[in-house]
Amino acid sequence: MDVLRKIKSATLVEALVATVLVVVIFMIASLILNNLVLNTFTKRNHSLEYRLNELEYSFNNDKIILPYNEEFEDWNITIARDKNPQSDNILFTASNIKTDKEIKRKRVYAN
Repeated sequence: MDVLRKIKSATLVEALVATVLVVVIFMIASLILNNLVLNTFTKRNHSLEYRLNELEYSFNNDKIILPYNEEFEDWNITIARDKNPQSDNILFTASNIKTDKEIKRKRVYAN
């Protein structure tokens, strides 16, 4: 009579709840991955960041005379002293020609 013994299994409601939970988790994961990929492709300014670091290094080692202007790929890079006479700040500004996006860095300059 072992054949007629009931087999423990999940009910239909439990199976549906588990399926919904799995689908929701996959939806959230896909939204997160989509956001990461989109941000990676839209930001793409690693070469600009590297160039700004090079220029900052050159400025710190007195290789650049202010004011300084340069065109790098699609970016206009400007290095100038802050307009505030009480501060010794140096402004590194990069403006994208096509998208009008602007990246600014402010560094304190010590003589």
